[in-house]
Amino acid sequence: MVLGGAPRKETNLGLRSPSMNMDHVTSFWSHWQLAPAITIPLLLCEYLYLRATLSHAEENSPRQRRYFLSGLLTIALVVCTPIGFYSATLFWCHMIQHVTLMMVTGPLLVLGTPTSFRPKNKVFTVVTHPILSWLIYASVMIGVHLPGPHVFIMEHPWIHNYVEVPLYFIVAYFFYFNLLDRKHTNRRITPAFSVISLFLMMVPETLTGFFIYISPNSLYNDMFTLNDQRRGGSIMWSGGMIIDAIWMAFAVHHWLKNEERISAVVDAEIAKSQLEEIE
Repeated sequence: MVLGGAPRKETNLGLRSPSMNMDHVTSFWSHWQLAPAITIPLLLCEYLYLRATLSHAEENSPRQRRYFLSGLLTIALVVCTPIGFYSATLFWCHMIQHVTLMMVTGPLLVLGTPTSFRPKNKVFTVVTHPILSWLIYASVMIGVHLPGPHVFIMEHPWIHNYVEVPLYFIVAYFFYFNLLDRKHTNRRITPAFSVISLFLMMVPETLTGFFIYISPNSLYNDMFTLNDQRRGGSIMWSGGMIIDAIWMAFAVHHWLKNEERISAVVDAEIAKSQLEEIE
């Protein structure tokens, strides 16, 4: 079964009314897919990651492995399940996939990345630059949901399957790489800037979902019903805010811990200087 393979005529089943009846619910949950184009690379990535981290277990905590494997699992959950099957034909499924890959998968993969992972590659250094990665992340998030690009992608499923889906979590990985604490000794940004960056990202995320939600007409050439479109907009608008708040709380926690470490160092230096004066 191909990735995102729901036929267009099934798209509106039960979605012109506020709720789906039991037959439609059963039909929805009966559509699963293997999606080898995604699952095979996922399994390979899992194998390489475990081989690398387990061979240096002293440098990589079990918590990091849980984060990374959870990130891979979230990809499978929105690709192999009915969410992935209908992601190109039901807008609310597309939005669940989008929000999960960009706001859950990316951060989890970053938190699971080994602490020793510090590539010297210039391209990686550029794409993970705090400002550039913020702009790329926001551009992808907004751009793929503009009417023109979104209709084009949905009319060409291979772009959604092989470009859009990987792009979501790859771009998210670059964005979150410098924002979430990975015990870096030479961070490119301060913990405070991490919080500010995450807060500012809430603006384009929530506004995109909000304007999709309040639109009185179809934005995408009637590819989706208006109710479906509104569900998708509300998922991005409200769901995105909730997930953003979680990562902001995470970043604030590490900011406070960092301030405590700095205070401890300063206190130790003051105590040392006072002791030297007494002697």
